[in-house]
Amino acid sequence: MIKGLCNITFPVSDLKQTVNFYEKILGLKKRFEGSAIVIYDCGIELAFEPGGAKGKKEDYPYIFLEVANVDTEYRELMDKGVEFRNAPKDEQWGGRTASLSDPDGNKVVLVQFKNK
Repeated sequence: MIKGLCNITFPVSDLKQTVNFYEKILGLKKRFEGSAIVIYDCGIELAFEPGGAKGKKEDYPYIFLEVANVDTEYRELMDKGVEFRNAPKDEQWGGRTASLSDPDGNKVVLVQFKNK
């Protein structure tokens, strides 16, 4: 029987560049790093391994990262040189989001839930 979702793994073209982005720019805490995989624990494990192609991805899948304040995170990441796909905006479902791309073109959405 399935107990639950363990992790989501994305193939990337440059593991070191990916580690730098998620760890140093976005501030995620590493749970495990091996020669061919790095895993971050952010409520659900997010894993990356070599083997992906660099370049713009289709719009799915998204990586949603919950933040306390989208506008604050947006400004702080802009100061670090992160380029955003869109500035913070209110969504029809009640949240607030801003989206960016990681070094491999994976879409990362910062999300603030207003009801939490």
